[in-house]
Amino acid sequence: MRNEFVLFLALTAAVAAPPGSTQERGPASSGSDLPLNLIKLPPGFTIDVYASGVTNAREMVLGPKGTVFVGSRNKPDGDKVYALVDQKADRVLVMAKGLNQPNGVAFHNGSLYVGEISRITRFDNIESRLESPGDPVVVNDALPKDEHHGQKFIAFGPDGLLYVPVGAPCNICDKEKDDPRYASILRMKPDGSEVEVFAHGVRNTVGFDWHPRTREIWFTDNGRDNLGDDVPRDELNTAPKKGLHFGYPFCHQGDVSDPEFGKARPCGGFQPPARALDAHVAAIGMRFYTGKMFPEEYRNQIIVAEHGSWNRSIPQGYRLSLVKLDGNKVVSYTRFAEGWLRGMKPAPAGGGAMVGDVWGRPADVLVMPDGALLVSDDKAGVVYRISYKQ
Repeated sequence: MRNEFVLFLALTAAVAAPPGSTQERGPASSGSDLPLNLIKLPPGFTIDVYASGVTNAREMVLGPKGTVFVGSRNKPDGDKVYALVDQKADRVLVMAKGLNQPNGVAFHNGSLYVGEISRITRFDNIESRLESPGDPVVVNDALPKDEHHGQKFIAFGPDGLLYVPVGAPCNICDKEKDDPRYASILRMKPDGSEVEVFAHGVRNTVGFDWHPRTREIWFTDNGRDNLGDDVPRDELNTAPKKGLHFGYPFCHQGDVSDPEFGKARPCGGFQPPARALDAHVAAIGMRFYTGKMFPEEYRNQIIVAEHGSWNRSIPQGYRLSLVKLDGNKVVSYTRFAEGWLRGMKPAPAGGGAMVGDVWGRPADVLVMPDGALLVSDDKAGVVYRISYKQ
């Protein structure tokens, strides 16, 4: 996967185009060329392409009128926000383009909020103006401008505040001492004011949701690189209150002291993860399953999009995992959907090196009103629909 990472760095270094809007329509092919037969699911579940032509598809959010909005990242094509219109995504609109990696999308009071690298913008009354949304309103443009871990997953919490992460601008560094917003989850009012740090020591979260019963936030976090194939593991965390510190850069996965920074602060002083996930799977988008289509055992459980490792000697991830809870305690972590990783293949550079044979990378999940689960894939450029029938 090293060749793909080089491509990633090259794309994210590109200069952002000025923001704007467009009536351009993205292509909407059938996606019939994708090997969906390779995806393994539990009995009774099926997967289909819900929408294609959604290049670099990332975070998703559902509007009250049924429009699914999808963010994107990576230049040159990852400057767009898509609108999947109608109940079967019969139309795929490029609702806005020229944005700076608009990975995050959230909906509040009729407005679509978009999380770019260094700002939050808002498109008002958007579902009545999909063809001509106009220029967005700037909500907050004072966020750090670092592109490294700068992509935003955004969401409104039960408290009505907008939660916005700011990743560490590095693999391993202590930037929090210079700016407490780094390696954190921020929250702010819908107008962008009264910004505060909600959680500290969060290296790079690109997915969070609130427990349907406790209303506490749960979030994924990606572990640092270059300590080996199996250390550290990615994390699933929960924050029952404001002000907790989750360890980065001093401690990883709750019990691994960082070789450079760990001596300054021991692991015992931090909030441990609710569950250590597999190493380097790049756990990003996650949601509590609150629908009624899936069997009862899935209700209020967590489905995590594991985007996939980029430099592990044996790639892993590229799947959806199911995390089951008993109350607020994790009791199991198992695979729910896999098959986007077909195995290994020779690296383009030759020399006997091998890379993963990958045809898709799940990025986010979204529970639909009928109980089906949408899955965005930023490699294949599609959104899937997973359904269940007994």
